Amino acid sequence: MSKARINSRAAIKGHPLHPALIHFPIAALLLLIVTDIVFVFTDDPFWAGASFWLAAVGLAGGIVASLPGAIDVFSMRLIRRIVAAWAHGVLAIMMLSLATLNLMLRLGDDPGALIMPWGLYISILAGIMINVAGSLGAQLVFEYGVGMDIPQEEERRVKP
Repeated sequence: MSKARINSRAAIKGHPLHPALIHFPIAALLLLIVTDIVFVFTDDPFWAGASFWLAAVGLAGGIVASLPGAIDVFSMRLIRRIVAAWAHGVLAIMMLSLATLNLMLRLGDDPGALIMPWGLYISILAGIMINVAGSLGAQLVFEYGVGMDIPQEEERRVKP
């Protein structure tokens, strides 16, 4: 079997951009759950405003971070052959869709009007999806060596 490197094409000096950029939108969208819950218990408009900005930062950062990931998937045959990469990408698109809907719910004069129940529900659902997508991303790095400067087998053997 031949060995191949699965280096990121979207990288600066060999450092992949997607894993470097994804931390901020993940943090924003996970903190969004916290600020939504605090708003539900306190009814303080500060927390509704904080939730709005976390939703906006999470969406914008997620879009920016998804571009290098998409470049890698669509430009590298070895990555396209990994099912976990497609599942990770589909979940990322679903999370961006949920983040868009979540931000749209918060637009208007009263950003807290729809936090309960829809905003909180969408925030929690996105948080669960972040966990699953993150696990798939870790699998891509640690099991398949995506973005790492080590040779990988082109054909994966089935594990017993």
